[in-house]
Amino acid sequence: PEGQEYFSAMNCAANTAFANRQVITHQIREAFATVFGQPAEALGMELVYDVAHNIAKVERYPEGELVVHRKGATRAFGPGSPELPEVFRQTGQPVICGGSMETGSYLLVGTDHAVRDTFGSTMHGAGRTMSRAQAKRMVRGGELQQEMKQRGILVKAVSMSGLAEEAGLAYKDISEVVQSVERAGITKKVAELRPLGNIKG
Repeated sequence: PEGQEYFSAMNCAANTAFANRQVITHQIREAFATVFGQPAEALGMELVYDVAHNIAKVERYPEGELVVHRKGATRAFGPGSPELPEVFRQTGQPVICGGSMETGSYLLVGTDHAVRDTFGSTMHGAGRTMSRAQAKRMVRGGELQQEMKQRGILVKAVSMSGLAEEAGLAYKDISEVVQSVERAGITKKVAELRPLGNIKG
């Protein structure tokens, strides 16, 4: 009973998160429509992809039906996986792998090795090298904002201490992390994404 209660509560939280992202998407589309004087549809603003991470899913494997709990991880199903929508069935599942607001991120794709070796899982980000509190002691948000601006990366933040928490030095090198999972055959690189602007709430 306790496990079922946890699973139900987690699914409620996941549904709330999906709904929240839909509201954010709507607000972004409305803002662009206002600025450009055209409806979002005319601007080609469509949701391309959305997936949950840090979640447990019931999945079928040769070992049987399993609950795969991904913490610090996300799905990375390979080409041909029946769980994938038709649009991704030939390529494998997209994996959005976040770095830091300074270094950018990667778009990856899942592989058959991931399904076989990690129950179709890979990391969903670089991972922190230090706590938020430690980053705030080491970095001044205002200075970081100016440094990033000089490098062509704009940042809007609610607070400078919140900005300091997310400084690039607080995260592992995303390129090294991506290279290690690619070498392991779990994912393949599709594109490197470089930051132009960040919003920190």
